[in-house]
Amino acid sequence: MALLQLANCRPAAECDAMTAASRNNRPDIADLLAFYASAGVDEALEEAPVNRFAEMAPKPPERVPETAAPVGETPAPRSPAQPPRPDMSRLPDAPPARAPSASATVPDEAQAALARQLAATAANLDELRQHMAAFDGCNLKFTAKNLVFADGNPNAAVMLVGEAPGRDEDIEGLPFVGRSGRLLDRMLAAIGLDRTSVYIANVIPWRPPGNRTPTPHETEICRPFIERQIELVNPKVLVNLGGPSAKTLLNTTEGILRLRGNWRVHTTASGVAIPAMPTLHPAYLLRTPAHKKLAWRDFLEVKAKLRALG
Repeated sequence: MALLQLANCRPAAECDAMTAASRNNRPDIADLLAFYASAGVDEALEEAPVNRFAEMAPKPPERVPETAAPVGETPAPRSPAQPPRPDMSRLPDAPPARAPSASATVPDEAQAALARQLAATAANLDELRQHMAAFDGCNLKFTAKNLVFADGNPNAAVMLVGEAPGRDEDIEGLPFVGRSGRLLDRMLAAIGLDRTSVYIANVIPWRPPGNRTPTPHETEICRPFIERQIELVNPKVLVNLGGPSAKTLLNTTEGILRLRGNWRVHTTASGVAIPAMPTLHPAYLLRTPAHKKLAWRDFLEVKAKLRALG
């Protein structure tokens, strides 16, 4: 603005006065430093200003002087310039290699064969329990507190088989002692039975972590034990509590709502055919009380079958 005013002024005296005023209005060094300090510039990094734009400009490649080839010889082709090798001394040391961690025990066919062998050699329920307690082929054993073998009368005419123990069962080491167990007791009492007149077990004798569903591999590992257990008890009637028990012991893929209420047959390794009644699991009935009437009909069928078999 001051230069524009100077360019437009005509009298020399007036221009000299404006020039002097412009010089008087310039800030001194103290004012300039105070302005920089208020703007946050409080430290000088270099003695001289640096042109950062010049640093960012690409540098032209250096030309290598060519040497003249002897007369009569063709000059050899030049190889492309190789990038400089990095200074390996400045690179950080590579992290030490981790030692391979020991893998967890995973059930395989060898463990399943061992389970079949142990189950077949058990002459009675006590030996079967000892074999199961010593068996380490199923990972569920290492996360459970107790082996949940069975409860009730081993000479009973009715054997009930569920899927796997829950938290209460894992703590006490007995099947069906929690809320599901109390409901099962009432269902048995409705047809004149109790735990002294039935035998109760599970397909899986160890509680899965967090009450998760047992994997098919875990079920196959434990299948020989429950099948031998049924064979040793030799009940007149088998009751499958829930879909997993029915599918495992009846070799079917049908859902429990299609299976329940219809008599099936469980055949032991020795060829004995045992009538089996698939029904709804007590835990399912606690979540779906409207289906208790279906389980009631199934238990009436069990009562009628016992009466017919004497």
